[in-house]
Amino acid sequence: MSEPTSPRPRTQGLFYGWVVVGVTVLALLISAGARSAPGVFLLPMEESLGLSRSTLSLSVSLGLLVFGLAAPLSGRLMDRFGPRRVATVGLGLVALSFGLTTLSRSALGLHLTWGLLSGLGTGLVGSVLGATVATRWFVRQRGLVTGIFGAATSAGQLLFIPLLTGWAQSVGWTGGTWIIAAVALGLTPLVWWLLRDSPAQVGLRPDGDPVTAGAPTQAAPQPDPRVMGRAVRHRDFWLLAATFFVCGATSNGIIGTHFIAYCGDMGLTPGFAAGMLAVMGAFNFVGTLASGYFTDRVDPRFLLGLYYAFRGVSLALLPFVPPGYSLTLFAVLFGLDYIATVPPTIALTADTFGRANVGTVYGWIFCSHQVGAALASWLGGVSRDALGSYSAAMIAAAVLAGAAAVLALGVTAPGRRVQATR
Repeated sequence: MSEPTSPRPRTQGLFYGWVVVGVTVLALLISAGARSAPGVFLLPMEESLGLSRSTLSLSVSLGLLVFGLAAPLSGRLMDRFGPRRVATVGLGLVALSFGLTTLSRSALGLHLTWGLLSGLGTGLVGSVLGATVATRWFVRQRGLVTGIFGAATSAGQLLFIPLLTGWAQSVGWTGGTWIIAAVALGLTPLVWWLLRDSPAQVGLRPDGDPVTAGAPTQAAPQPDPRVMGRAVRHRDFWLLAATFFVCGATSNGIIGTHFIAYCGDMGLTPGFAAGMLAVMGAFNFVGTLASGYFTDRVDPRFLLGLYYAFRGVSLALLPFVPPGYSLTLFAVLFGLDYIATVPPTIALTADTFGRANVGTVYGWIFCSHQVGAALASWLGGVSRDALGSYSAAMIAAAVLAGAAAVLALGVTAPGRRVQATR
């Protein structure tokens, strides 16, 4: 199902792909802000609702899990119907889920709204949207654009975590939740109005290359409906899924969910912890942009190996960092590669399985990321309740990151890669 070609919405000298990038960045910002909310609101919700941290962690874990499971669904739908429809529906679900969450007071209600429904909404507007847009609209600058989208996710954290912390103190976690719902709802019509599914839909080619005079506009590449049957028999798919599992466990799972609570255990205020996360987000912004730039120029396998090794070292050091401003060092080191793994992972996926299939294949790889995040989120809370500290969880995450660094180097070298399907 495709939409009729609309008049070319192009301003003088501006490739419309950059307009698409801009509106995609806005969607990713609100998605990142929505996914950051559980970590910030964990302690206020614990006090307000009288539920245990492990129970609330389970709601967060369900949200992360569904967020991941929605990724292959989102990718498949984007490959078939285009990102415009999928992103619009996803933003509407984000607004609905956050609105309903404010009415929930039981564990079951939170599992359904804060967990399942919000995970579905943010999953439809999550990482697969950026991967699909970048690979459809750009070829030569694909890594850079992917880095911009990763940086947008970082900026969502940078902007929203201090805001969420302030809202939790001024209007409560319910007020902050309503604000996110309103922003998502307001962004929905803008995405529908400006987002386009492919360059061909507006009479253009990827990267803004001119269309040959008298020649028909090249149609967008068609996805292979059997690509996943081929992908699951390809070693690189499983290596990328395994490393991204570790990425999710060590980022969104343990740090994204529990860092503020970890700082609370050390006697630090939520405001201070949010400031550290903001520092993390700022350096993640820089690191992800740099990662996108280097992905266009350096073997992505070596970048992944370096990122995971670097992450493992920073996590191993965290339990030994004294409370206070010395945590800034961890925030800088960890922030530099918080989402820097995304551009090289998407590049390897596109090069191996074809850019028309990125939505579907990367959707399943991203699902693995969120399974790791969900397990680490839940087990981090269980470990904290059982042992009284997060130290064991941090060390376990460091070991996983070291293993991922080794696995990343096992992906097929770019020069020897034969695409599983185009």
